[in-house]
Amino acid sequence: MHRHRNLRTARLVAVVLATLLIASCGGDSASSVDATEAPGELTLDTVASEDPLEVDEPAVEIPSEIPTELVITDLVEGTGAAAATGDTVYVYYVGVLSVDGTRFDGNFGGDPFPVTLGQGRVIQGWDEGLIGIKAGGRRQLDIPADLAYGDQAAGDKITPGSALSFVVEAIAVVPTTSITDKPDVSVDGADAVDELAIVDLAVGDGAKVETGMTAAFHLIAYRGDTGEELDETWSSGEPVTTTLVEGGALAGLVEGIPGMKVGGRREIRIPYADAFGEAGQTDLGLPEKTDLVVVVDLLAAF
Repeated sequence: MHRHRNLRTARLVAVVLATLLIASCGGDSASSVDATEAPGELTLDTVASEDPLEVDEPAVEIPSEIPTELVITDLVEGTGAAAATGDTVYVYYVGVLSVDGTRFDGNFGGDPFPVTLGQGRVIQGWDEGLIGIKAGGRRQLDIPADLAYGDQAAGDKITPGSALSFVVEAIAVVPTTSITDKPDVSVDGADAVDELAIVDLAVGDGAKVETGMTAAFHLIAYRGDTGEELDETWSSGEPVTTTLVEGGALAGLVEGIPGMKVGGRREIRIPYADAFGEAGQTDLGLPEKTDLVVVVDLLAAF
């Protein structure tokens, strides 16, 4: 039963976001987490990550002593909700060897790197050290070897037994969700519309999302003619993350989401021409020449 729901949710994401752009670590480091990597390993690109891009990358202060336990130093406090286990934090970072400051990785000037806390998919020093960070916050993590790569080498510069020091900046904190958080929203059936129609069901009080920014959100999809719910993303526990640019997502979403604030909920009625055209979308259960209605809950914007 759960497998069936997960497959349906994956289908919804695939068809509603025609070209899904999931934010991942970019720039000079290919540090996106690969499921084939051993748990707890922060993947490092040992070729592309050696030199920083031409950006103002923060300096990492070398600790006076090699850390034997995790040391967390908040450099900038940040605002909003503090990151907790299960939340996803989008970060910029730079890492150096604690012993001499040799830089081995970083993504300032590239794309933010998503870290879901508590899953063991990054080094333990990150899983523990990013708890409590807030959006806009910057902190230094001085990580002993046993909370980094231990007796293993990682790339050309991290030798066995290396302590590591990072400066990490949180761009956004996306809270964990479950199906119990899904809002109880009904949609009225209506005749097809010629233009996008927007109704704010709840106005958020967080950051405002604009065209070109990345948005993290949950959505529920409905048939425009009957108001029947077709599918939703809340069951997966993972919000959709996409960049709001032409060709990056369904046209109606690219036009309909900007202007929302984090914490807001918006009903967007999308003409079928800006959804799936005259053919509709049979995989989603949307007949031909039928408008699509989505209810979007905005969780983060950056």
